[in-house]
Amino acid sequence: MARFDGRRVVVTGGASGFGAALARAFADEGASVVVADLDGEAAKRVAEDLPSAISCRVDVTDEGDNAAMAAAAVEAWGGIDVVCANAGGPHRGSNLIDLPTDEFDRMFALNVRSVYFAAKHCVPHMATGGSLVATASIGGKRPRPGMTAYNAAKGAVITLVRGLATELAPDIRVNAVAPVSAATGFDKAAIGMDTMPENLEKAIVRGIPMGRRAEPRDVANAILFLASDEASFLTGVCIDVDGGRSIQ
Repeated sequence: MARFDGRRVVVTGGASGFGAALARAFADEGASVVVADLDGEAAKRVAEDLPSAISCRVDVTDEGDNAAMAAAAVEAWGGIDVVCANAGGPHRGSNLIDLPTDEFDRMFALNVRSVYFAAKHCVPHMATGGSLVATASIGGKRPRPGMTAYNAAKGAVITLVRGLATELAPDIRVNAVAPVSAATGFDKAAIGMDTMPENLEKAIVRGIPMGRRAEPRDVANAILFLASDEASFLTGVCIDVDGGRSIQ
């Protein structure tokens, strides 16, 4: 029997990167999945490849879209067991004092308010034993220059998760993962290029003891563990999926 047979899972940012890997991993483990993303067509393509899935176009910074996402899951399957509040993103690399104010505000809407909305609208439809896992960033614990607003927002996600875990225990567990840099859409958002220049990638990898950047499956594996019954005594924790970068 697969770990998530009969479970109903919502994945935000599910059309690409970590989110697409999450949707596929949960589906492989028997779950029915809501693939939610701002890019509704891409979310639909991911969902169509899964045995039991629906797609939903969602702007995670919009409360109404989050409410509609939760309602779609309930209409399709009668409830929600796991929420992966995965959607988020960086600003273009910039020193904090040079960052436009609207970009600073966008970081907290996209990365923090999105987790709040996911919890606010999904948790009321979750039964005892449910799990919410948020995607933070190792930058939320070990910030680097040029991404301060993004790192501050991800640090807020970690604190939000810890506080929410105390409020929802013992019925609902709330945890987070903190990935290191990965070759996803993050690169284009942060540096404006689809592919990171070789010299920059080498510089990043030099700070990761495991000698490579994260892959989407690394993050999916950690989230599936936190959402599973194997982690039934874990709440309020944040697992560093960083190849050791945080110990450098």
